[in-house]
Amino acid sequence: MNFRVPLVLLATVVMTGCASVSMESKDASSAAKRFGPPSEGNAQIYVFRSGSFGGALKKDIWINGECIGESAPNVFFVKEVKGDVEHKVSTESEFSPNDLVIKVKSGVNYFVRQFMKMGLLVGGAGVELVSEEDGKKEIAGLELAKSGNCSKK
Repeated sequence: MNFRVPLVLLATVVMTGCASVSMESKDASSAAKRFGPPSEGNAQIYVFRSGSFGGALKKDIWINGECIGESAPNVFFVKEVKGDVEHKVSTESEFSPNDLVIKVKSGVNYFVRQFMKMGLLVGGAGVELVSEEDGKKEIAGLELAKSGNCSKK
């Protein structure tokens, strides 16, 4: 009975605190928010995390097994990928990565939301494809994080 209060307090702090990651310059962030087309034969995948739920948690993001970066609240990443093939976007979660497989078309920008969720021991994370309109609207209020630096390889 006495152990419940400390567990609830710990869970509250973890889910509402504020983590931080290394950021790109304001100029780089502004350039990425212009949502220009990818180079010929490629597509771009924007991965973003908005809101403060799970704010104390940093979660790794990978595309095709390559570290894109470690997310924190209100950041985004952008990665150019080969067009007209499938790509797997993954995020670290409580027990195993959560994956999203998307078939991209050359010349198109794709938007993937990383979201936090309650877990058994620590907060988990998931990824979902969102519309271009929703993705652009969300990213407009976020900042570009530096790529790389995943905590787990």
